[in-house]
Amino acid sequence: MPSRWIDVGAAADLASQRPLAAQADDYSVLVVSCANGIFAIENRCTHDGEALSGGEVEDCEIICPRHFARFDLKSGEALTPPAYEPVRTFNVRIETGRILVEMPADG
Repeated sequence: MPSRWIDVGAAADLASQRPLAAQADDYSVLVVSCANGIFAIENRCTHDGEALSGGEVEDCEIICPRHFARFDLKSGEALTPPAYEPVRTFNVRIETGRILVEMPADG
């Protein structure tokens, strides 16, 4: 089954460095605009499952609001403890003023 693009909101709602949380299929997704582009990650800290949507964004990294683990928005890589596993990333694009996130075939 091929992947598909899911509309998760208006591009106008995506303010710089302010995460936009949305539901896409079975995933809670977080879309963030920063200096290096627009990124979409799973809205879940790999350390304890806390939502990342309440976290601050600095230098295209998101900081978990609970234990302050940092994740790279582009790669999903866990940058600091207590998280060691990366968060899932998704392709994202803006099309006709809407934010589209690519859902995997297995989602």
